[in-house]
Amino acid sequence: MRQNRSLRHRLLMTSGALLAVGGLLTACTPGTPESETTSSAGQTQESKAPGGKITIGFSGPAADHGWLGAINSAALDAAKQFDDVELVVSEGTNDASLQISQIETFINNKVDAIVMLPTDGAALTDVAIKAMEAGIPVINVDREFSSTFAARTTVLGDNYGMGISAGTYICEQLDGKKDAVVAEIAGIDSLPLTQDRSRGFKEALSDCGLKVNNRVAADFTVQGGEASTSQLLAAAPKIDAVWNHDDDQGIGVLAAIQAANRSEFFMVGGAGSKNAMESIKAGDSVLRATVIYPSTQAADGIALARLIAQGEVVTDLITKGVPNRIVLDAPVVTKDNVDQYIGAAFAS
Repeated sequence: MRQNRSLRHRLLMTSGALLAVGGLLTACTPGTPESETTSSAGQTQESKAPGGKITIGFSGPAADHGWLGAINSAALDAAKQFDDVELVVSEGTNDASLQISQIETFINNKVDAIVMLPTDGAALTDVAIKAMEAGIPVINVDREFSSTFAARTTVLGDNYGMGISAGTYICEQLDGKKDAVVAEIAGIDSLPLTQDRSRGFKEALSDCGLKVNNRVAADFTVQGGEASTSQLLAAAPKIDAVWNHDDDQGIGVLAAIQAANRSEFFMVGGAGSKNAMESIKAGDSVLRATVIYPSTQAADGIALARLIAQGEVVTDLITKGVPNRIVLDAPVVTKDNVDQYIGAAFAS
């Protein structure tokens, strides 16, 4: 029964994400004639003419990590698709105080909407509320604020769902091997996202009678991944499967595995980097799969900000409007489906 519940969770998660994305594609696709738009089913529907030109302020992270760099570049590319959007970009930062001042500048300049991936959701909550109270809709990306009043819409990857997907895949591959040894290489343990990923992973494994036998935490860097994995391998002489939370740190993880000359297990990655997908496709390492954590969240935020600021709607939804919360899917990428995802993957 527990296994059925996990499966139902994944199916519901997937269908919800597809509904949201399908609506965005319909409502936001540039280059469509003003009088009509084509739905994902290929039907022609009436559409409002585009609104007036708007200014969107974007405040993102410092690009010190492949996934974070991809977040920023995807947001810039998304804005270029819309002739009626002027994007004002603040310098990427991991300093909450600097980011607060950036948002205050957007407020003072009376931008039409703000898209923000906060360096710290709790620390940026008050200034986001200030923007909302000034009549500027805030689109919160990836790291949630601590108040629902701080954002008009929130776009999230599914960290818990990543754990569910990774654990379910490992259960399927081990296929009833009850004495299997499973290892986990997490990211930064103090972060809620890491805690959510680990919780989902633990729960999915329990559905097939497995557990995490060996666990270490790294820091989302190549160096941290290599050091933590070396410790793990030294402590665990036999492993059947490994889940590494992050493909950027996975470069170091794979280096440590190669240096230790270990190959008795298979590994699942996380986030969905191009490097990881190329390795999966080539079959040249223990890496057999990776779980997507979309680097297009801020790009979706730009598209949503445009709709909200112009008073438009997501046209494929029956209930007209723009959802206040969108959680994206966390699919597993394997050799069988890698070509479907590799074109949109980010470089580590």
